Amino acid sequence: MAKVAFYTLGCKVNQYETEVMAELFRKAGYEIVDFDEIADVYVINTCSVTARSDMKSRQMIRKTRNKNPDAIVVAVGCYVQVSPDEVFSMPEVDIVIGTKDKDKIVDLVKDFENEKKKTKLIENIMKQRDYEEFGITGYTERTRAYIKIEDGCNQYCTYCIIPYARGPVRSRKPENIIKEVKKYAEHGYKEIVLTGIHIASYGRDLKNIGLLDVIKMVHEVEGIERIRISSIEPTFLTEDVVKELANLPKMCRHYHVSLQSGCDETLKRMGRKYTASEYKEVVERLRRYIPDVAITTDIMVGFPGETEEEFEKSYKFAEEICFAKMHVFKYSRRKGTRAYNFPNQVPNKVKEERSKKLLQLSKVCERKFKERFLNRTVEVLFEQKVKDLDGYVEGLTDNYLSVAVKGELENLRNRILPVRVKEIKNDLLIGEIEGIY
Repeated sequence: MAKVAFYTLGCKVNQYETEVMAELFRKAGYEIVDFDEIADVYVINTCSVTARSDMKSRQMIRKTRNKNPDAIVVAVGCYVQVSPDEVFSMPEVDIVIGTKDKDKIVDLVKDFENEKKKTKLIENIMKQRDYEEFGITGYTERTRAYIKIEDGCNQYCTYCIIPYARGPVRSRKPENIIKEVKKYAEHGYKEIVLTGIHIASYGRDLKNIGLLDVIKMVHEVEGIERIRISSIEPTFLTEDVVKELANLPKMCRHYHVSLQSGCDETLKRMGRKYTASEYKEVVERLRRYIPDVAITTDIMVGFPGETEEEFEKSYKFAEEICFAKMHVFKYSRRKGTRAYNFPNQVPNKVKEERSKKLLQLSKVCERKFKERFLNRTVEVLFEQKVKDLDGYVEGLTDNYLSVAVKGELENLRNRILPVRVKEIKNDLLIGEIEGIY
């Protein structure tokens, strides 16, 4: 039996699409193996969100060829889409596929096996108007399922290459989303994570439907006990929307609300569609209606023109909000974006200093959030063994806290149980299960 291995860079959408490609290979009779093993086919699902992502994608392609000189190496995804000639010219690559037509991957591999002819399949993604139905039909031993409901982005923030990699907003038909959710429920999955490139835009290309409608439909599916959404724009979280979300018991109390900067001048140059004070209103709204809500975010440092004063404004804003966790990114100059030609590019050394300062703040705020749950009972969906703590099993609360207890994975996996939190150890909440289970 031929073997295929996958390596995924980047976002949850890429992870989802890798799962789908793996299933296509499985159905065609291939064995899916770990990427460290010797395989006949290697698939690298690339990312292009930063220049570093491009570099990592190239490194992984080169490294892969060294594993097995006789293997077929396939590069797919965002980096391929925005830099097709660059990737195709790499001698280590046999097949390149952009962000469309991943469903043709098995056929292209078989063609290559027969003809040994290097292949490039890249469509003009900017002309795509329909969602490419590309869903999972196989189910692995997991507790949470990612479901892609949307592709593309129309925001065109000045720093971002992704709209050029993914094209305009295309929404998945709600009936296909619900069909997939029901299948996951039938296979025992407890939690659904709705994901996309810009899910707040879901439904803009369809009639009379939006993200909130889809969430309500998923909420009706029997067997699903938790619904989580991936990164969301603050503009989606209006008073009415937050009130409705707060009244959906299956909705996880965790919102990853993208900030990028806490300084209005920087936000304006970024092309973001809100001010710092509007963002703060959204945070206050979430905290007012949803007790113990975890609000996480992305913050960028070193955007062109970000002075020390602008950074301090952003830092103080983040300090005031005190997020449950911050993902801190250093601005990456991307050819093809408006910000590439902006004046006053910030030196790498300054970006590094600012990044360290924000990451330190993130640790402090993260600890504060976790300490609120000491000596309290939380509901945990158990998923896996703790890597660095023998005899312990960990899972997530609905507000995205990692909690570990002593126990056996086979007894706990995929169960939601009450845990009394006793201490914090290595960023984990450690507790004991309450009652008999």
